Amino acid sequence: MASKNDEIWATGRRKCAVARVRLKTGSGKITINGQKMEDYFPSEAVVGFICQPLTVTDTLGSVEINANIKGGGLVGQAGALRHGLARALVIQDATLRSVLKDCGMLSRDSRVKERKKPGRPGARKRFQFSKR
Repeated sequence: MASKNDEIWATGRRKCAVARVRLKTGSGKITINGQKMEDYFPSEAVVGFICQPLTVTDTLGSVEINANIKGGGLVGQAGALRHGLARALVIQDATLRSVLKDCGMLSRDSRVKERKKPGRPGARKRFQFSKR
């Protein structure tokens, strides 16, 4: 979380995905791993989920976002981007903290996949019981 050349850097995480977000005032262009957001995330619902911090704070067309995302799947990456975006907005303007915190966008979603246990086919599932 640092600022450099009028850019604000923040990191967001979700499951195994890590998003490094650079935010600066500008035209409202959103670039993810060198691609437009609509190309990287084809689902309309996921794009709406990512833009929630911007719509809540009324900064949708006034900031330019450049993000690098690694690891996880598309939904985990979307959650990481949303988390990093909310953190970057708070660094840019501290008055937005209460709005984003009330919506639950500043807390990291710590749910991850549970590990497989020995003697079972999955994390909790058991093999079929046979009496004889």
